Amino acid sequence: MPRKVLVLGGTDFVGPAVVGAALARGDEVTIFHRGQTGAGPDEVREVYGDRTQTTSDLDLLAKERWDLVVDAWSRAPKVVLDAARKLEATAARYVYISTISVYAEVHEGVITEASQTVDARPDAEATDYAADKRGAELAIEAVFGTERCVFARPGLILGPRENIGRLPWWLRRIAAGGAVLAPEPKDLPIQYIDARDLAAFAIDTALNGAVNVLSRPGHTTTAEVLALCREVTGSSASFTWVDAQFLLDHRVEPWTELPIWVPPIGDMAGFYTCDSSLALRNGLECRSARETVADTWVWLRDNPEWTQVVTANRARTGMDPVREAAVLAAWADQPPAAL
Repeated sequence: MPRKVLVLGGTDFVGPAVVGAALARGDEVTIFHRGQTGAGPDEVREVYGDRTQTTSDLDLLAKERWDLVVDAWSRAPKVVLDAARKLEATAARYVYISTISVYAEVHEGVITEASQTVDARPDAEATDYAADKRGAELAIEAVFGTERCVFARPGLILGPRENIGRLPWWLRRIAAGGAVLAPEPKDLPIQYIDARDLAAFAIDTALNGAVNVLSRPGHTTTAEVLALCREVTGSSASFTWVDAQFLLDHRVEPWTELPIWVPPIGDMAGFYTCDSSLALRNGLECRSARETVADTWVWLRDNPEWTQVVTANRARTGMDPVREAAVLAAWADQPPAAL
């Protein structure tokens, strides 16, 4: 049955995916946002306002009945606590787009929904990303209880409109051609979720509480992603595969300088092995890497003015061309290996 859905935000990467998924199932969608990162499609009702203000148009929306509220706020948890309190009496269910970053860095074995989380408070000001997200979860749980909310915890999120710029950087770099620095190992398993698959699962799931929303580990590999980037862009770029330890020795930053790359050595070695079996058993469907890469390239071509979002707590993604050339030169200048 069609539902009445309120999306807090709804205009930036995951938000539009949520709006699209809700519209596709016939829901009546309202988005509440400040109007700073775009507008919603014609089919939605837009209400403008700033949820950080004590009194806002959110107070008026709280007087309406909602089958579902969807939120992806990632700063001060107290803002989510305020929204939850305002909406508790009129909203049946609260869906929060969280992150696997809420899990403590020190844990035993594969990360599951039962793994230890970071310390956080539901009424806190903004501190750091992990604590802010966990604090928001606690805020919603404190107001709605565990039976009326779900915390969808993705890891790496890719797909059209990606505002961090990980896959867009690779697509643009490979489209530019030449010798591309490619991080080994080629067969490094990559686990991610397309924003559209995350959205479809999050708004439809009957699960409550925390759930890791990701593909199975090894859904794709570094070599496949880079090859798909070359294929969809029609590039003649060549890949120079460079040893992971060499890159770390030359202070190449995983995740930021070489987006998506997480070396199989060091503190982040287990990042792409999160247990997502609960979601996969309960309806999560993950499209192919080919579809994600191809659709992201189409979006980039249709939006040539797009630039990645850089904020005080988010580093610029991607490697400077001069830096890339220097690392490739150092790799080429190594003495031949001893027999």
